Amino acid sequence: MKRRLMAATATAALLTAVTACGSGPAESAADGFEGQTLTLWAMDGSTPKQWEKDVRAAFEKKTGAKLKLEVQQWNGIQQKITTALSESDPPDVIEVGNTQTPAYAKTGGLADLGDLKKSIGADWTESVNKSAVYGGKQYAAPWYTVNRTVIYNKRIWAEAGLEGTPRTRAEFFDALDAIEKKTDAEPLYLPGQNWYFFDGLLIGKDAGLVRKQGGKWVSNLSAPEVGEAMKLYAKYASYSDAPKDKDEATPQQAEVFAKGETGAFIGLGWEAGTAVEANPKIEKDIGYFTIPGESPDKPEGVFLGGSNLAVAAGSEKQELAREFLKIALSDKFEGALAEEGGVIPNKASLQKQVEGNPAAEAAAPAVAGGGLTPLIPQWAAVENPPNPVKRYMTAVLKGTPHAEAAESVEQEINKRLSQEQ
Repeated sequence: MKRRLMAATATAALLTAVTACGSGPAESAADGFEGQTLTLWAMDGSTPKQWEKDVRAAFEKKTGAKLKLEVQQWNGIQQKITTALSESDPPDVIEVGNTQTPAYAKTGGLADLGDLKKSIGADWTESVNKSAVYGGKQYAAPWYTVNRTVIYNKRIWAEAGLEGTPRTRAEFFDALDAIEKKTDAEPLYLPGQNWYFFDGLLIGKDAGLVRKQGGKWVSNLSAPEVGEAMKLYAKYASYSDAPKDKDEATPQQAEVFAKGETGAFIGLGWEAGTAVEANPKIEKDIGYFTIPGESPDKPEGVFLGGSNLAVAAGSEKQELAREFLKIALSDKFEGALAEEGGVIPNKASLQKQVEGNPAAEAAAPAVAGGGLTPLIPQWAAVENPPNPVKRYMTAVLKGTPHAEAAESVEQEINKRLSQEQ
């Protein structure tokens, strides 16, 4: 999925550049790879300047090899990576979207990194690492994640007499009620097809979107627990005047929020930056909090966007590629990436690195209980537009019962799940 780095506002600004220092992977002498060049494909925006500079220096000092970074664009990247992995001279290390990893693994294009998991990944966050595993094997290494939080207007909340931020879902609904009764603002901007927020509610309900039947994956959309998640979504949507048949990008929800007439919206940290670009005056009013769950000790489920780092199976530099991953994924540089980039690192022990970045601080508590879309290669076809799950959501919000709305799109979902990948 397309992602951008979080926390692009001055309020949640990317912290200052991190200077590599102290002991760590960078301190060893060259390891005998002199004269070699490792090619890394990374997506536009994923490698902050100081992080890139320091990792390059550490890698070149440790190995004696050179690092060639080739920045890629998200548009068309899946086909470009698929093609590259099938060629005789692929890039050695590739950043892959976490939800895309199973499709690349299925083709045999990714190297098994089980040895790397044992040596440096024993404490990778389980929810984050799941996307890097396919068929029981470790085909990538988790790099970073981003997830949604509540982005709210502190001025409107103050007008409603609200102090602090809610720690439970019930308190959140009480706050929205107060905004509705005591102000002229729209309590929450939530369009009917904010699919990734809905997926978070599904994760919170442990509601699977697919199930195995006769050895094949089929839709599970009609399951009662999916209906319960949609009922919860509908309650949130009842506080919103947003279109029931549009998603968060149509119009851009951050630009709606920027008008200063909305109490809150559910979004990624960088969306606050979009709001500030549209209306700089709103910056002082922006706050963040973790999407609350049923109890204070368990945040709402969230979809974990993010990226993994993988090694091409066809690369002739397997050992050198692993040396790069050991450096890039070390605590030193994972922490630096989190600090400079405002993203959530792959270990819970490193989350302290986002302190001082309010957007990332709000996102971090939900990571352990977060999840993803179904980790099967066939799922990408389901999300292709027009997304049938979005059609289901709109139907329910317009009054169609859950079972009937699910039945109306399950044939299409099953058709897409049966496509060869």
